[in-house]
Amino acid sequence: MTENNIENNNPVLTFEGKKYNVNDLTSETKELIKGLQIADTQLKMYEDTFKLLSIGRKSLTNQLREKLKNYE
Repeated sequence: MTENNIENNNPVLTFEGKKYNVNDLTSETKELIKGLQIADTQLKMYEDTFKLLSIGRKSLTNQLREKLKNYE
């Protein structure tokens, strides 16, 4: 969503195909950007958590399958 121009130290927001100099934006707009960045980070974290839970569930299912073979 954002990129930094290191040469002149002006952060740039790229949003819906347009570029905006972050330093020119209002405080309210900067807070919205920060909120979106936090939401993106949280989504990534929960996606990773979901993947780990899914892998763990699959492992438990396989272990149960093996244990139940003794009862057939």
